Amino acid sequence: MTEIRRWQPTVRMHQAVAHGGLLFTAGQCAEANPDADAQGQAEEILGRIDRLLADAGTDKSRILSASIYLADMSDFAAMNRAWDAWVAPGEMPARTTIEAKLTDPRFAVEIGVIAAL
Repeated sequence: MTEIRRWQPTVRMHQAVAHGGLLFTAGQCAEANPDADAQGQAEEILGRIDRLLADAGTDKSRILSASIYLADMSDFAAMNRAWDAWVAPGEMPARTTIEAKLTDPRFAVEIGVIAAL
């Protein structure tokens, strides 16, 4: 049986779970600075993802897929400024960006990724 590893438990979930050579992160939000604009929130979120990846022994160059949720699609360009500065050049993952109602009205962005270990 393949081992399942988990990181950063909360009341309802773990922030990351690894199984079968893959790491799945929960959707990450800008909890430290929820009143920042979409670019600032995305920068915080991407830093959180970097730390989760590092804890699991991988990094952003091994991200296979990213799911990005925006509370308002008008924040697409602002979020992309943070994303473009962060993503590993030449190692961009498959990506989906959709507009969705997020759990806190202050959140503009939520991002979850799947990465190879």
